[in-house]
Amino acid sequence: MSDQLIPAHACDYDVAIIGLGPTGATLANLLALQGLRVLVLERDKDIFALPRAVHFDGECMRVFQTLGIADTLLPNLFVGPGMKFVNAAGKLLIDWQRPTGIGPHGWCASYKFHQPDLENALRERLASQATVDIRLRHEVFALDETADGVQLRFEDTSCGKLGRASARYVVGCDGARSIARRFMGTELTDLQSHERWVVVDVLLDSARPDLGDFSIQYCDPARPTTYTRGPGNRRRWEIMVMPGDDTAQLTSSEWLWDKLARWITPADARLERSAVYTFHSVVANGWRRGRLLLAGDAAHQTPPFMGQGMAAGIRDASNLAWKLGAVLRGEAADTLLDSYETERSPHVREFIETAVQLGSVIQTTHPDLANARDCEMADAIRNFVTPQPKLGPGEWRDEPSGTAGHIAPQPRLDDGELLDDRVGYRFALVARPDVLRECPELRGAAARANVELVAGEHAAIREWLASLDALAVLVRPDRYVFGVARDVHELEDLLQQALPCLHPESA
Repeated sequence: MSDQLIPAHACDYDVAIIGLGPTGATLANLLALQGLRVLVLERDKDIFALPRAVHFDGECMRVFQTLGIADTLLPNLFVGPGMKFVNAAGKLLIDWQRPTGIGPHGWCASYKFHQPDLENALRERLASQATVDIRLRHEVFALDETADGVQLRFEDTSCGKLGRASARYVVGCDGARSIARRFMGTELTDLQSHERWVVVDVLLDSARPDLGDFSIQYCDPARPTTYTRGPGNRRRWEIMVMPGDDTAQLTSSEWLWDKLARWITPADARLERSAVYTFHSVVANGWRRGRLLLAGDAAHQTPPFMGQGMAAGIRDASNLAWKLGAVLRGEAADTLLDSYETERSPHVREFIETAVQLGSVIQTTHPDLANARDCEMADAIRNFVTPQPKLGPGEWRDEPSGTAGHIAPQPRLDDGELLDDRVGYRFALVARPDVLRECPELRGAAARANVELVAGEHAAIREWLASLDALAVLVRPDRYVFGVARDVHELEDLLQQALPCLHPESA
């Protein structure tokens, strides 16, 4: 075990999480799957009962599958077919089609959801975890690193009582104004997109198929507006604040209905919620300082034009949770945690920069610039494809095919089971069946290292490995590919690289 590791008895908890939004709740659930002692401190009393995030993708759904809540979520989801950007004349500028069938993740590419439904499902799952301590209405005001971990000081705002607890690591999942980030002294890189928008959620009184299932970015310089379909009768419009607007009226029903009149009237729907947001684009420089870490909006914020804000936080939790587990169990030195930022920051930055670029299309408000934009795009509709960025440098091994560092697909096995369900929350070695004949000791070695060996005669596995000309692929618990082996010698090298990371004492 690394000298840097703290004896388990030295702290009250293995990990303390500040914030119980989707990122914090996902992280807590993933840590609980590993049997870790988790404290969650949340300043609010209840789940915010109104919608905020409205979209997540198939990769997020795999995380929810791992947590055992995918079937709970499914009945209340709507599969999104994509997004269209149109100019003031209704001409299509950008077409972003999202397949509505089951994709390589084993799920659809795009889901629309109601955030309180997700948060309730995450919290209900946490309530069944004996190792998780959730304290609502507890506001953290100090973080003090010690030789043994971190002392957290907080107030129970229901009664004013002060308290403290210790944890070996603390993760700030506490949003854009993160107190954890302030204590870390982390600064933000500004990606230069900060615009005010009014977000309004409505509940339709009846079906309105004429509004459509596609999200629409109305790139009208007079008033840029976004339309998004949610599940059931939920719809959202996002309306850009213009220089001449009376800011005191932005969320009044009169102002909102005036701006929505093109699509709906009070006879068609009721207003559920409206709020004025400034859409930021920033990335933290330093997601870790010692035993303090950041995730979700505390680490990065994006404009909503790709629907990736919450999804990025779910990816953070998925990346960080297994690494914290490996360190806390003594299976890896805590330097493994440095790979969290090096992997995730370039990945999320590509999504944010792409969202900023798409935002520059819709947020063009000068008529001459809008005309120039329309002329530039007049020759051909731009078909947009969702980015699939590779992780930044970290805990994976590059190889010629470029597969490592990308998320692995999740096929159905011949018995109908999804691959992630077969694997569980651990490393997986996905291999051709003949690998067991050539390496008879592999099954025992995999079991000792808690690596699930998937080497049966599964057609989907054979097809995937054949497409890579590979004997085996090692997949991490967050489902990203650690490395690829094309023959027995490469497999031995790959396992020698990977298994010391998991069990340094066996190196």
